[in-house]
Amino acid sequence: MKEDKGSDTKDRLIQAAGEVFAERGFRAATVREICKRANANPAAINYHFRDKQGLYLAVLQYHRSGVQKYCAEAEVSDTGSAEERLESFIRSFILRILDTGRPEWYEKLMMREFSEPTIAFDQIIETSIRPLHNRLALIINELIGTEENEHQVRSCVMSIIGQCLYYHHAKRTISRLYHQNFTLSDIEQLANHITRFSIGGIRNLSGVL
Repeated sequence: MKEDKGSDTKDRLIQAAGEVFAERGFRAATVREICKRANANPAAINYHFRDKQGLYLAVLQYHRSGVQKYCAEAEVSDTGSAEERLESFIRSFILRILDTGRPEWYEKLMMREFSEPTIAFDQIIETSIRPLHNRLALIINELIGTEENEHQVRSCVMSIIGQCLYYHHAKRTISRLYHQNFTLSDIEQLANHITRFSIGGIRNLSGVL
């Protein structure tokens, strides 16, 4: 019973901290406000997370782990053609960014982190973003057929990631322009389009018609 109570307090602190960090940013957020929202004693932060920085890292990790279910398909899909693996990668990535299961404040928190980097930024790069880019670069290398032009591969990686992110970052613009809202049910269509569009561009760059 005591363990359940401690776990409940920890979860409340993470949820409350996520809201406060998203609203005010890491630097302006206070332990006092977080504990007030979580209905918890300030000592609980020291017990569960050591300090505000530890709590912030726990907030990011807690919700980042929730999207790992979408990584499996792209990570284990080492078989099949490069084209098939590219589509698998794109499908997995879109599933992650269009996931509606996360709390509303999570998106705002991540946008704050990218625009106002904190002590967590390097960790996010190394544990989430760099592995993603490296995995995609391997597929692009195979499609191009050479490892000599690192700049070209990097440009292709950023172009593909950019296409995927557009459906998330510009969803309100898309809704106003075309009266269309993309959801998880549209994943196959989006993944197929981005894959075909990208392969066409990559083949043109590499001279393969």
